[in-house]
Amino acid sequence: MAHGEVLEFEEYVRTRQDALLRSARRLVPDPVDAQDLLQTALARTYGRWDGIADKSLADAYLRRVMINTRTEWWRARKLEEVPTEQLPDASVEDGTEQRADRALLMDILGVLAPKQRSVVVLRHWEQMSTEETAAALGMSAGTVKSTLHRALARLRQELESRDLDARALERGEHAARNEGRERCAA
Repeated sequence: MAHGEVLEFEEYVRTRQDALLRSARRLVPDPVDAQDLLQTALARTYGRWDGIADKSLADAYLRRVMINTRTEWWRARKLEEVPTEQLPDASVEDGTEQRADRALLMDILGVLAPKQRSVVVLRHWEQMSTEETAAALGMSAGTVKSTLHRALARLRQELESRDLDARALERGEHAARNEGRERCAA
């Protein structure tokens, strides 16, 4: 690889390492494993850097290398079963709360204007920088900041409103149960 391409690769890694590490964290749950995954993917990509004609697609290329590497690791894992006389108590997360949170989030995002929703998704879901979000949406960085501020305030307000509604509903149900018990006792 030519000296100029080495410098180009180093600069790319320096500027994109945080975003790439976030991508690795989405693929493996352990932060140390995510760092190992990213380093392995970078080492594999380094040897093929000159073959990537369109460097704007380097993120996609690296993500694919990370996915393939993670799959290789998964296939190569050793299953370690240890016989015991007594089975351990295992709690199984069924994901119900996570799905409920995601459903609430999707529902809450619906109260935002499309521009606000786009800014929130790009900044917080995709974890883009303010400048990246501004470029993607064709607006200034200041507009992204102010739009995000207003959108988050609106989301907080909506969550508080729904929380108050849920509490009021619970109080109403509780009062109705008590009233029913009092009638039965009389």
